Amino acid sequence: MKTKILVTGASRGIGAAIVDTFDPLHFDVVGVSSQDGDLADPSVPSQIWRTTLDRLGGHVDVLINNAGIFEANPLDSSEADWLESWNRTMQVNLTASAAFCRQAVLHWKEARRTGRIVNVASRAAYRGDSPAHWHYAASKAGMVAMTKTIARGYASDGILAFAICPGFTMTGMAEDYLESRGGAKLLADIPLGKVADPEEVAAIAKFCATDAPASMTGAVVDVNGASYVR
Repeated sequence: MKTKILVTGASRGIGAAIVDTFDPLHFDVVGVSSQDGDLADPSVPSQIWRTTLDRLGGHVDVLINNAGIFEANPLDSSEADWLESWNRTMQVNLTASAAFCRQAVLHWKEARRTGRIVNVASRAAYRGDSPAHWHYAASKAGMVAMTKTIARGYASDGILAFAICPGFTMTGMAEDYLESRGGAKLLADIPLGKVADPEEVAAIAKFCATDAPASMTGAVVDVNGASYVR
């Protein structure tokens, strides 16, 4: 029987690489993106979840939360604009992910089946980010804390949760940021001398989704070229 997987943020970069890493002979993967609904709308995660269940025959085995935005929010913006940007990033990056996790945990508990959650967070969860990205760092730290809480709360039900914390990854979003901040200077801060490829992060996501031992639940895996070592 094929393992059934939902991947959010699947249109490009890490998400697309995650979808591609699963052999369709052994996995049924639904990859969703903004074309399936704007996660800034609080009603969208539950809609996507229901649609995914229909597409996968009524069951999901693995949830991979990868969707996220990285938008500058300058400190000197107007109060209304700053708060709007903060709330939008929290909704897309954290609250929508939490809504998907909630649906997954309820689904598995009701069916008395095991399941796995893989949350793609960020190095920023631990290291922080630029002065224009308080909200991004906070949202990713929230994802890590949520993952650990799920792991502790539901391990006895066979529900496992893992977080991945990439540093810069060569997606369109990262390329734009590297260029805007002076790529060579930022690369000098990465001992490996390169940013990660999406396929590297995808390989870790697949491992967590399929092969990571149960005792690893709650783990946070860093993928940052030793630019932040905990």
